[in-house]
Amino acid sequence: MATRALKKVLSAAITLGLLLLGGVPASAAPPRNAEPVGIDVSWPQCGKTLPKQPAFAIVGVNNGLANTTNPCLATQLAWANTAPSPARTAQPRVALYVNTANPGLQGSWWPTSNHYGGDNVANPYGACRGGGSGAEDFRACSYMYGYAKAYDDATIRGIDNPEKYLWWLDVETENSWQPDKAANVADLEGMTAYFTSINAEVGLYSTGYQWNQIAGTVSASSPLAGLPSWLAGARSLTGAKSNCSLPALTPGSRVALTQYVSAGLDYNYSCP
Repeated sequence: MATRALKKVLSAAITLGLLLLGGVPASAAPPRNAEPVGIDVSWPQCGKTLPKQPAFAIVGVNNGLANTTNPCLATQLAWANTAPSPARTAQPRVALYVNTANPGLQGSWWPTSNHYGGDNVANPYGACRGGGSGAEDFRACSYMYGYAKAYDDATIRGIDNPEKYLWWLDVETENSWQPDKAANVADLEGMTAYFTSINAEVGLYSTGYQWNQIAGTVSASSPLAGLPSWLAGARSLTGAKSNCSLPALTPGSRVALTQYVSAGLDYNYSCP
């Protein structure tokens, strides 16, 4: 999930170093430190041996795109549930993350009304009529797209009791977004609206740069304001700790979690 280019560079450097020393890459192991750190995994880790009993685990629900399912979801959820109980940090033992996007009219599916999942959805942006009749219509449909993707994540991907999880929204520039940042915000608000409607908790994953490119400055009245932030970009536990002091992604939020890469895996530090 973390910035894939960074992960590829680190992986190549580690492999080269091992070869020069006459060794071969080994299966990833937790960093040796006294800090309880978590791990996030998804489809790139399918079939790989994962470190046992992380302090907490975050599992990706999708297969890289917002309209897909991680083929290893069940196996990885079983692994995640080896996290110690009671929780060793302020983070839940097991949480989930989902890919986000706003493909607009170029997507394989795009809403044409405020109706989804058998319900007429209360849309703060007004009526979605297909998104082709102006900015207001497009933002209303963007909200419905986000709502629909969250509904699918909670109901058709294989998640039991979805209301019991913290759902992180993975917001990265590698996925499809619109030049209209307000429409992208509407999309993420739609996702948040569905998850909160089932009494699930929601958080936001990104970097400050990527968030600014996709969503920009969010109003303090937005449902995104105050959601916990999970920041990517660190290359070490020390860097992850330092990133806890960075600005959060939205007004009224705090940086709750920071991510760093080690031995080809994403590790996560729970900020004080």
